[in-house]
Amino acid sequence: MLAPALHDLLQRLDNAAHSAGRPAPRLLAVSKLQPATAVAELAKAGQRAFGENYVQEARAKQAALAGLALEWHLVGHLQSNKAREAAALFDWVQTVDRPKLVAELGRHRDAGRPPLNTLLQVNIDDEASKHGCRPDEVPALAALVTAQPGLALRGLMAIPAPDPDPARRRAAFRRMRALFEALREEHPAIDTLSMGMSEDAELAIAEGATMVRIGTALFGARPPSPTEPA
Repeated sequence: MLAPALHDLLQRLDNAAHSAGRPAPRLLAVSKLQPATAVAELAKAGQRAFGENYVQEARAKQAALAGLALEWHLVGHLQSNKAREAAALFDWVQTVDRPKLVAELGRHRDAGRPPLNTLLQVNIDDEASKHGCRPDEVPALAALVTAQPGLALRGLMAIPAPDPDPARRRAAFRRMRALFEALREEHPAIDTLSMGMSEDAELAIAEGATMVRIGTALFGARPPSPTEPA
């Protein structure tokens, strides 16, 4: 049963926010590689926002859950050649990290729909194995997003390095918070700092996360990720 796990997780997040003197963050349930039935079970328990890594998987899952009013976030790396479909399927794309992707998402978002909520993914620890823009690229990329009528700049997202030292991981979250505050000086409407996962949500909340992305603590261990076809 997933409803008790959801209840316990929300309590955990509330406790962390209270201890830090911050508002409780939004919960994004990361449902990648989980069956549509699990999403439906959490939706019945009150969860509405779900994160997917793969466009193809999200398409199938949305079709199976078409009767539910859910909010879908793309939290995996997006290839430019899949921007057309992503712009149609998702309410949020959290992994915008390069100008070409901004242009493609803006071009393909249906003008009859609300703008696509957009987060800029930042490679805050400069990891060669991770996607994301450099911190110094954020202002220019943000300006490109705001120039697209079909996109709405909502803030920043990051996946810091999985450092075993909590102090170093927390320092990465702190740098993200500073970057977010600097961006908000130029774009006062931004409201979302997406950071923190199952193992480090408390650290992220203490440093100002407004959204945490949780999979394992809700669904349990997931199978290995496949490689989505290009």
